[in-house]
Order: sequence, then structure tokens, then C-alpha cells
Amino acid sequence: MHEKTSPWLFIIPSLIGILLFITPVPVKDGLTIPIAIMSNALQDWIGAFIPAIMTTLIIFAALATIAVKIMRPAFVRHSAFLANLFDISPVWTVVRIVGAIFAVMTHFQLGPEAVWSDATGGTLLISLLPVLFSVFLFAGLLLPLLLNFGLLEFVGYSLTRVMRPFFKLPGRSSIDALASWLGDGTIGVLLTSKQYEEGFYTKKEAAIIGTMFSVVSITFCLVVIDQVGLADYFIPFYLTVVSAGIACALIMPRIPPLSRKPDTFINEKPRQADDEAIPKGYTAISYGYEQGVKRAGQNKISETVQDGCKNVLDMWLGVAPIVMALGTTALIIAETTPLFQWLGMPFIPLLELLQIPFAQEASETIMIGFADMFLPSIIGSGIESELTRFVIAALSVSQLIYMSEVGGLLLGTKIPVSFKDLLIIFLIRTLISLPIIAGVAHIYF
Repeated sequence: MHEKTSPWLFIIPSLIGILLFITPVPVKDGLTIPIAIMSNALQDWIGAFIPAIMTTLIIFAALATIAVKIMRPAFVRHSAFLANLFDISPVWTVVRIVGAIFAVMTHFQLGPEAVWSDATGGTLLISLLPVLFSVFLFAGLLLPLLLNFGLLEFVGYSLTRVMRPFFKLPGRSSIDALASWLGDGTIGVLLTSKQYEEGFYTKKEAAIIGTMFSVVSITFCLVVIDQVGLADYFIPFYLTVVSAGIACALIMPRIPPLSRKPDTFINEKPRQADDEAIPKGYTAISYGYEQGVKRAGQNKISETVQDGCKNVLDMWLGVAPIVMALGTTALIIAETTPLFQWLGMPFIPLLELLQIPFAQEASETIMIGFADMFLPSIIGSGIESELTRFVIAALSVSQLIYMSEVGGLLLGTKIPVSFKDLLIIFLIRTLISLPIIAGVAHIYF
């Protein structure tokens, strides 16, 4: 690599990544980001065909997983990517099969209407999955602009002195946090898991990053706020989510269950004090810049393209079947049983204290967020109060731990968190976030 071109190899792709994923642009309904505009354009163009495409992809994911489980082909076992995608645990295999069954029943309207009606399977296959299809396509393909050209190394070293005192984390964890906020929570979890297994994070650090910073992306936040009919309020909505997220990330590493996780690496060795030292003669920013340029210089175009394609396949074949299976199941329970109403009842006095209109209806959306982050917005979209819809949308994103994606992924990795940990963290995040979100909502509505 010619030395003079290296800085530009870092700067230009990183700036394009920032432009596509973070820069707000005005559209007729308010503000959005370029990735979302591209995603919407694709939906306008081939929207009618996407449910059939997603059904095909979900069936393929289930059949390929079964085939790999039975035949154990060598080419899958020898490819880390294919093994990660298809050689999954028995529980997730069953979830994929259920997702495929629900997709077929919904697409062809077979079997009990409770499964495929507009309020259950139809919501997922006709409303949500087309959005995910196009968002995953563009975000997945273009995410390497943020991840592979040194931007995150630069930000990581530059923020070392912020992350450790505030969040009890190494500076490089800001890379994972940024990848989540900008790309997708699943990418954050996969990055965290990878770095934990490679010995960069301790058990406690991996658990904190996975449960505090694997936030849903800006792009998905757009989907959520649009679902409740408040797309014009995207900027205040997103700033509210960020504020609630920072409050949780400041408080929760200092209390159980996260504070009780051992501060040792995967090989049981403790962290040393000088692990994150910046060499003499450098500032945090100059060292970060040098590391960013170095990372960009290691890049091969073919690998970048491959990474983008892998991201897309991972999301289409890995995430979509889980969303279909768990989302449909949760909606069936929500539509046909009073379970989530009962679980939400303890929150009614708190919602009334915070002067949230339609407290009873809002309470029904709080616990369903543990099943899937998008469900509260779907169920709450019919509530007449804009203030209440704003609170439901912001809370659903701030709760962060949901089984259809981030929670399920965390349990599937080596990051040391249990189902019980995730449920407790979900409840504490809800109690910390709700007053902050309600306060902001009263200012705007």
C-alpha cells in the first residue's frame, strides 16, 4: 500500500460511512438518514414481492439448518461463517423451523386464523419483514465502511479516557457501542462476543457491553417511530433514547447482576492496569488516528465486499426467522390471552404517577417488549394520545433486551449472561428509562 494514500483510505470511506449512517437529511415527512431513504425506495419498487421473498429465505434457512444438522457437511464445518449461520443449537433450530411454518401459514393463509391474521403473522410478514429486508440489505452491505476502514479504531482510542471512568469499560468498547448505535444491535453483540473470545474483554466487560450498548440502530429507530405515526419527532425521539441509554449505562454496571460478574478474561486471568496505555509521545487522538490509518491499510476490497454480503445473509437467514417465530408467538399470546395485560398491571400506578394518558393500554405494551422490541409499537400504535405513543416507542427501544434478537443472540454466544440475568436487566432498564422518557414527552406534547 503506497504510504501517501493510506490516510485517504481511512478518511474517505469513513466519511462516506458517516454520511450514509449518521447524517440526517430533510425529507417531506421530517428528517431521516440516507440508508433509510434507499431502503424506502427499494420497498416502493418491489414491496409487493418482498413477503414472498422473505418466506422463501426463512424456509431456506430452516431447511439448510436441518440438512447441516443431519449430514454435517465438511464445507460448512470448515467455514466459520457457514457454521455460525447453519450449525446452531437445537433450541434455535426449532425456532427457525417454527418461523418457517408461521411464514408459510401466513403467506398462504393456511390453518388457524390466529396465526396468520393481520394482527399476528400478517403484521410480521406483511408489515415488518419487508422493512427489515431492505434495511438489512443496505445497512449490511455498507456497514464495512464504518467497521473496516479504521473509523472505530480512531474513535476507540480517542475515547479511552471517557469509557473507563464512566462506564467501567475499555476504550475499544466504544467501537462495539458505535457499531450497535449506527449499524445494528446484533452487530454489536457479535463484535462483543468475538472480542471477548479473543481475550480483549473480561467477563464483566463483555456482559456490560452486550446488555448496555447493543442498542438498535438509528435505522431501526426510524422504523419504530414511523410505526406509531410520529416520524416528524424523530430527532427528539432519538435524543431521548440516547439519554435513557446513557443513564442505564452509567447506573447498571455499578449494581447487580452486572456488578457481580467476575472481572477476569475467558482464560480466567485478571485485567492488568497498563492494558490500555497509550504509548509515550502520543495523545489519545494522534494514536487513534495512527491506528485508524493502519487498519485502513490492512483492508482488501474483496474482503470488504465479502463482509458486506455476509452481514446481509446473516441478517436475512439468521435474524428474520427468529423475528417471525418469536414475534408471531408473542403477538398470538398478546391477541388471544390476557398474559401481557397481567404482567403490565404493576406498571399502571407508575404510569399514572408520571401522568401518561391511557395508562392501562400503555401498561400492556411494557412487558411484551421482552419478547420483541417492535411489538410494543405495533400494539400501541392505535392509542389516541401522541404523548403515550411517543413514550411506548422510546421505551421499547430503551429496554434493549428482547428475545427475538439481542437477548436471543446473547444467550447464543459465550458472553456470560443467563436468561434470569437478562430478565432482571430488562426490568431495571425499564424502571430507569421510563421517568426520563416521560419527562421529555411532557415537554413536547
